[in-house]
Amino acid sequence: LKAVILIGGPQKGTRFRPLSFEVPKPLFPVAGVPMVQHHIEACAKVPGMREILLMGFYQPHEALSRFLVSAQQEFKIPIRYLQEYAALGTGGGIYHFRDQILSGGAEAFFVLNADVCSEFPLQEMLEFWQRHGDVHSFVILGTTANRTQALNYGCIVANEDTQEVQHYVEKPSTFVSEIINCGIYLFTPAIFQHIGEVFQRNQQELVLEESSNGWQRAEVIRLEQDVFTSLAGSGKLYVYKTDGFWSQIKSAGSAIYASRLYLNQYSKSHPERLAQNKPRGPIIRGNVYIHPTASIDSTAVLGPNVSIGEGVTVGAGVRVRESIVLHGASLHDHTCVLNTIVGWDSTIGRWARVEGTPSDPNPNDPYAKIDSETLFRDGRLTPSITILGCSVTIPAEVVILNSIVLPHKELSRSYKNQIIL
Repeated sequence: LKAVILIGGPQKGTRFRPLSFEVPKPLFPVAGVPMVQHHIEACAKVPGMREILLMGFYQPHEALSRFLVSAQQEFKIPIRYLQEYAALGTGGGIYHFRDQILSGGAEAFFVLNADVCSEFPLQEMLEFWQRHGDVHSFVILGTTANRTQALNYGCIVANEDTQEVQHYVEKPSTFVSEIINCGIYLFTPAIFQHIGEVFQRNQQELVLEESSNGWQRAEVIRLEQDVFTSLAGSGKLYVYKTDGFWSQIKSAGSAIYASRLYLNQYSKSHPERLAQNKPRGPIIRGNVYIHPTASIDSTAVLGPNVSIGEGVTVGAGVRVRESIVLHGASLHDHTCVLNTIVGWDSTIGRWARVEGTPSDPNPNDPYAKIDSETLFRDGRLTPSITILGCSVTIPAEVVILNSIVLPHKELSRSYKNQIIL
């Protein structure tokens, strides 16, 4: 077995700014560890996993190399980064590196998109695939969404008894199905034949359109639109439905929601990562992750859903809720931080209040997903979480509401519903 994690590249992740200016999005910490580490951890647990490949078009990056070295040591499994020469799409990348994926005689391999958070039921997918008996079949992880939100995802119509995918539509314009694609797949080497057919077809179409200079277009292949739509109904594609948690991490607001889902899971999977109430320690409410190097005053109140990074300083009487505080940040006495991501090395002055609006899914609908809000609606900034870029300084006694502050800014007054450039 092998696993491929698709981490994309720098031109994407624009909805993740200004945080993606500092680190590649897959290394952004969610629930205290880099986003993509949750994927690696899940893959490393699967028996028979021989190698994990990260694939994307980030330039070789110091932070990425450091992360890979430490992940290899921690999970005792070879992890390599394969750099695409351009954005090749979800299918084009794995087709381009097919020899690397199949080297060593891989019988099957997982493909995971890096911008999802999930319980990653990989072992269950594997058992489901083995039960179906056909060695050349493929499995998509699916989950249930509500009817209106399903339109924003790939929709799967499957046979009730066999779970064979009969119809697949990416982001349909009318309702097709409540079962959506989670962006996690189990393939056998036979998938490359199907991707190869799309590649041939693209090349023939390009020959017909000689006038266009899109030499590279044949290699850009999307699994969802180009491969799954044609595989549906052929008896080769199955869906494994999960009831476990799953969410996309497209915007910075969805990172706080993903952090909540992972922190929740820690009580079962990593109880040692959750902070406990101790004598002379801060007051902990709900699930909170605190990096061992953080310094926190005993009168601070943290949680629920708070993640405190490396070397963070939290002063007396500070209240933090539903927030991610990144390494080196400093919250002075009596600050209040709600629904906010505090960037690296940022400082919030005494008695200041920094607050955002959560973009959580509807709590009364068990199948609701987080909406990928656009930044602006009707020319106005959509209320969402507040984001402070790296090295932002907020003075004492000001209020920052629903705002995005770009890196290296020193504010002098209060702001509301603004992007501070």
